[in-house]
Amino acid sequence: MAGCNAMYRRHGNKLALVFLVCDLTVTAGVWLAAYFVRFGLWDSPRGVPEFRFVLTALPMLLVLAAVAYRLCGLYEVHRLRQLPRELGVVCKASGLLFLLAITVAFYRRDLYESRLALGLFFLLNAMALTLARRVVWRGLKLCRQHGLNYGRAAIVGSGRTGRLVARTIQNNSWTGLEAVGFVDIPSKVEPDTLPLLGDVDQLDRIAAEHDIDHVFIALPTSRYGELAEVYKVLSGMLVEVQLVPEIPNLTGVRPSMLEIDNVTFLGLRQNPHHGPSRVAKRMMDLAVGSVALVLLSPLMLVLAAAVKLSSQGPVFYRQVRTGLRGRPFSMLKFRSMGSDAEQSTGPVWTRRNDGRCTRLGRLMRRWSLDELPQLFNVLAGDMSLVGPRPEREVFVEKFRKQLPSYAQRHRVKAGMTGWAQVHGWRGNTSHRRRLECDLYYIANWSLSLDLLILAMTVWRGLRHRNAY
Repeated sequence: MAGCNAMYRRHGNKLALVFLVCDLTVTAGVWLAAYFVRFGLWDSPRGVPEFRFVLTALPMLLVLAAVAYRLCGLYEVHRLRQLPRELGVVCKASGLLFLLAITVAFYRRDLYESRLALGLFFLLNAMALTLARRVVWRGLKLCRQHGLNYGRAAIVGSGRTGRLVARTIQNNSWTGLEAVGFVDIPSKVEPDTLPLLGDVDQLDRIAAEHDIDHVFIALPTSRYGELAEVYKVLSGMLVEVQLVPEIPNLTGVRPSMLEIDNVTFLGLRQNPHHGPSRVAKRMMDLAVGSVALVLLSPLMLVLAAAVKLSSQGPVFYRQVRTGLRGRPFSMLKFRSMGSDAEQSTGPVWTRRNDGRCTRLGRLMRRWSLDELPQLFNVLAGDMSLVGPRPEREVFVEKFRKQLPSYAQRHRVKAGMTGWAQVHGWRGNTSHRRRLECDLYYIANWSLSLDLLILAMTVWRGLRHRNAY
């Protein structure tokens, strides 16, 4: 395996060198452009510094850039790495370079400095690096799609996970990989997507015959006892090896890897809303929730008066729901039914054309207007604008027995809207599909995903055929 790692380090180093040269060229160009933009558009009370001072500072800047970009991991090049995951790293690297440049300019008074020019450099550099690396990645992907810089892969394991790996490789030609076939023991059901090349004992011969340079280990968990044999065979082969863990459906798992003192830890489940992410989400809830409450307050006052005048009972309906970490909270809604709606039925789901609803209640529920008071729950911190919809405790206990991983919904705050709701899984629809959407949201959470869900809610989620 040491020979394998050395070979692919050399291959990765070549691509890393290409990216390094590209990044430093872009950074140098942006550094010079920031000077012309700064002193071309705005007057300076101290006059325009000589251009030679800008050129004198350039070598120091490029050294700092190489250090900052390397520390932020811009040159951990791998053919399975997707571009969107790189964008945040580019911004972080550009920000680190900005801080290093400010620090050096503070201690080296003889160097060219301009706070406005440095600010322009930070903004322009982040955008230019992102654009340039996108162009380079695009060019590399086009080359791979046309047969250049491509690799051939064998998949150890022809079960569900193995077939999933095969489809993933076939559907993502930008990786430059070609899935050649499966390596596994013969089974009753032959794989229909790729041929069975042989068993693990023949892997060395298979790799030589088919020019294999990538091996994906995709065995089911029930066969992990065979991994030692697989690793033994691979130890003498110059191939890149990827272990694809089998993860059952409906787990909400998004694996992440951490290494401490050469000990590898595979994280299977982490709360996405922790530390700075938790603060950022809360700030967005407060900001957007406050604005929404101000804008919608006239409508809410009209609805409150209409509820009071149209039927007997309170304006608001308080119902205990299960929220973050399984804790109960009192969720607010405009009352859409009679005050004794569940006296004879007990807790039941609302049905289409439910006779318990008032005429105004049917209208509000059809347009989700009865949910507006939950903005107060958001501002109070009981709920978030976006998250899995909260359920009543009696239904939570029922679904926990029926659906594996249902309790994982409570790892985050309940929301007024969610990934399931904007895809139509609301009301009395499939709880399994709703859970799949909720777990997808938890595993892939980001502020941009929250903003997308809010936009989709306004665009398509307020009025839906399953809202009744």
